Amino acid sequence: MEILLSCLLLVVGFVALIKGADFFVDGSSGLAANFKVPGVIIGLTIVAMGTSAPELAVSTSAAIAGSNEIALSNVVGSNIFNLLGVLGICALIHPIPIDKTIMKRDYPISVIISFVTLLAVGLGFVLSGNFAETGMLDNVGEISRIYGIILLVMFVAYIAMLIIQARKDRQQEEAVVPMPVWKCILLIIVGLACIIIGGELVVDNAKKIAAAAGMSETLIGLTIVAIGTSLPELVTSIVASKKGENGLAVGNVVGSNIFNILFILGVSSTIHPIAVNLASVLDLAILIIVSVITFIFAKSGKLSRPAGAAMVALYAADVVFAIVR
Repeated sequence: MEILLSCLLLVVGFVALIKGADFFVDGSSGLAANFKVPGVIIGLTIVAMGTSAPELAVSTSAAIAGSNEIALSNVVGSNIFNLLGVLGICALIHPIPIDKTIMKRDYPISVIISFVTLLAVGLGFVLSGNFAETGMLDNVGEISRIYGIILLVMFVAYIAMLIIQARKDRQQEEAVVPMPVWKCILLIIVGLACIIIGGELVVDNAKKIAAAAGMSETLIGLTIVAIGTSLPELVTSIVASKKGENGLAVGNVVGSNIFNILFILGVSSTIHPIAVNLASVLDLAILIIVSVITFIFAKSGKLSRPAGAAMVALYAADVVFAIVR
């Protein structure tokens, strides 16, 4: 009986996710039209922040409890899934045109802050020379409060840059049938609420079903929980892509990745320094490699179906590596 209830709630969660993403995309694109702001800017800000709410909730609550070792793996794992899983699945469904501004401005920022974070957490470990004695789960350093504050300052600077750019890039054409601003905001709020609630229902009940099927907690954590916190990005980007809002779809992924590192990691480490193990250092290195591969696929100006298939296959390989590791 309990499994049947979990299955029912799982379906309800997926419905809430899909409808919530529908409302959220309509409200966001409507808001962009009202203020004549390019959809890509809305995707990089409002949509990216909204869909990153689960990661923010997980990381900040763990930081407040003083056990935020999961904050880094949560952020890095979500960023890898966003690039390979979300963009890969969207490209499989329909080839995605890539906004040139994102590739020239925002994507490099995402790669640079990932690399700087890798340097910040890995430099002490490299200098120590304790490679032989260090296990995958041993602490090799930390993300300090000072670095967390630096990340938050960088986040404020990035948002300020986007606002200045949006003022310069205001669209000249009027929307054919503009949606009232109050309705746009209502759709965004209701959509975001449905996305968050739906995501919680899917993750919680998928965990129960998986546990009943005999899956280990480690495997559940590496698959269901990791993908579950990124479901908002996945569903929102798919819905946006189907509605022709490609700038919003890609901006959502890149913006979420930037938001995850600069804001979520910044807030978490400012509240409490984050202990870093060797596995997290390797995952950061994988994120950078994945970022470069995705850039190579997208530099032609479009993510094709073959590229999407390759990206999904790479994500599956990364999950297998994490399980074996």
